[in-house]
Amino acid sequence: DLVVDFLDSESIKVLDITGGAPEMNPYFCDLVVGARELGVEVIDRCNLTILQEEGYEYLAEFLAVNKVRVVASLPCYLEDNVDKQRGSGVYASSVEAIRKLNGFGYGKDGSSLILDLVYNPIGPSLPPPQNELEVIYKRELGSKLNIHFNRLLAMANLPVGRFGSVLQSKGQFHDYVRLLKKSYRSENLQSVMCRSLISVDWQGFVSVSYTHLTLP
Repeated sequence: DLVVDFLDSESIKVLDITGGAPEMNPYFCDLVVGARELGVEVIDRCNLTILQEEGYEYLAEFLAVNKVRVVASLPCYLEDNVDKQRGSGVYASSVEAIRKLNGFGYGKDGSSLILDLVYNPIGPSLPPPQNELEVIYKRELGSKLNIHFNRLLAMANLPVGRFGSVLQSKGQFHDYVRLLKKSYRSENLQSVMCRSLISVDWQGFVSVSYTHLTLP
């Protein structure tokens, strides 16, 4: 309720919902409906497999009816790579979830229902050029599996949390931070998310955190 009131009072244009599987929050649907009634664009950061879980079979249709933009993680177009990163069977479940979304019009030419996929590298490396990788994704997923999406978003991994811990344990943390620093491009500063986005946690509190990465 606080978030919806804030969207209204501050004329917020976009609500971006994330957090593992945000659809599991019991108030997810209420939040989506409340935002859409205000004319706010809603983005659901979806892990896809939730659409296949018992008790959540309604989700794909719910997202379509409310014209929610779906941004879904699919870290590779190859089954072995996805299952290695996310767990056995995740790729197959994700493909079936995309088919379900496609069935409601997501990712189809001429449809207003947007489905974007997200790629991120498995290890301490940077993603390849986004546009080139999108062509490969669309070719592999479209021709071999007949599933469709709008755009591919290529993301670099932030060296914090579980990924940061893995880098530390393998002695790769500082090398990866150097790679990020070496790849810095000043033209990206105008579009970094923190310039136009605030984070609100699951309890309704504005969350502000700063991560300092120091090199030896």
